Amino acid sequence: MAFNFGAAAGAAAAPNPAGAFGGFGTTTTTPGSTFSFSTPANTGLFGATQNKTFGFGTTFGTAPTTGTGLGTGLGTGLGFGGFNTQQQPTLGGLFSQPAQAPTQSNQLINTASALSAPTLLGDERDAILAKWNQLQAFWGTGKGYFNNNIAPVEFTQENPFCRFKAVGYSCMSNNKDEDGLVALVFNRKETEIRGQQQQLVESLHKILGSNQTLMVNVEGVKTMPDDQTEIVIYVVERSPNGTSRRVPATTLYAHFEQANIKTQLQQLGVTLSMARTELSPAQVKQLLQHPPAGVDPIIWEQAKVDNPDPEKLIPVPMVGFKELLRRLKVQDQMTKQHQSRLDIISEDISELQKNQTTTMAKIAQYKRKLMDLSHRTLQVLIKQEIQRKSGYAIQADEEQLRVQLDTIQCELNAPTQFKGRLNELMSQIRMQNHFGAVRSEERYYIDADLLGEIRQHLKQQQEGLSHLISIIKDDLEDTKLIEHGLNESIPVRGGIFS
Repeated sequence: MAFNFGAAAGAAAAPNPAGAFGGFGTTTTTPGSTFSFSTPANTGLFGATQNKTFGFGTTFGTAPTTGTGLGTGLGTGLGFGGFNTQQQPTLGGLFSQPAQAPTQSNQLINTASALSAPTLLGDERDAILAKWNQLQAFWGTGKGYFNNNIAPVEFTQENPFCRFKAVGYSCMSNNKDEDGLVALVFNRKETEIRGQQQQLVESLHKILGSNQTLMVNVEGVKTMPDDQTEIVIYVVERSPNGTSRRVPATTLYAHFEQANIKTQLQQLGVTLSMARTELSPAQVKQLLQHPPAGVDPIIWEQAKVDNPDPEKLIPVPMVGFKELLRRLKVQDQMTKQHQSRLDIISEDISELQKNQTTTMAKIAQYKRKLMDLSHRTLQVLIKQEIQRKSGYAIQADEEQLRVQLDTIQCELNAPTQFKGRLNELMSQIRMQNHFGAVRSEERYYIDADLLGEIRQHLKQQQEGLSHLISIIKDDLEDTKLIEHGLNESIPVRGGIFS
């Protein structure tokens, strides 16, 4: 959520131009206004009409105005094909301040008289009138009568005694003038704008003179409070030699500010236009050095000290409930957008988690297939090697390998080694099965591949035991045969010696 300190302009008859986070708008001033930071326009400092003057670097002594803002096209318009722009005010003119010492002095004296010592009635009722004037000054509205021969003091929300003031922070734009970004606020809903985006681009191209060398592009569309929509556009100018460049933001904004062009934009529903340009360090310094009208310099200095990020944020005054309500609506709108984005991210994360689970299952399946294929390949190699070595005597390396395999087999069959561990594992499995029967809610399962390996190992053990039993039986038969032969040979030898 960020304000843009670019130039701003609005429709002359717009009832509620949106300030939004796009920038601080400018408002139409009367000829008696003594200061201005921008070209005349019809929005308040924060983009709302009917806000009184909140210019920077002025206090009292100004004629009644309807507000000036921070944004203008700074520098001079450079002009480009199809545009007939005029020179823009220079930086010095923007921030220069005419001398108004006598008028300000009289205004201060009249305000002090209205608040402390009015002489309108000449009796004790003047004290009551003074308290009433103080109440009006605190509220920021009404007129303070203090003398029959002097016009009453007009109390506005910009007066130093108004209590409904605060200082907030807005994000400074980081877009350069060369980026050519200009924001147009339409008094339409986002769905309508998106549905008619192509027709809108064509209409803007016609407003630019239907120049074939110019092409209007939409940078982004954003929803704003009060069913308004902000569209950020830029114009690309193509030269005959094939090169292209973006039209500077100040130049494009100056073109849109022409009276006939502004009328055409109003017919399209545009209530506010703003050049998305960043403030120069000199401009930021100028704005920070001079507190806004009606803001206590001490509070302004404290706001600068409390700035959480001076490189990106700048303090801005908030005067009155209308501005507070506008910022609340913008904050609520941005919160909804953030929540919507979080929901989208959450859905993406859930989808990625599902994909990850599926991928992990496929990986495990492929691992099992790989192991199976490896075993099958090994069996094929064994058979091939047996056929290749058929008829040859056992070689030394093969004999060594056989010895190693026998050693491994002995280790596997050793009661205290793997065989004991296998027995322990089987005991644990039986215990788990027993506990599972007692507590049906706790069930444990063995992986199918591991169970197959256990069965294969037990089968090999059984085959080994069977082979060992057969050898023992053969040895017992041989022993009996030897014993029988020895028993038969003893009588024969006895007859010979007798």
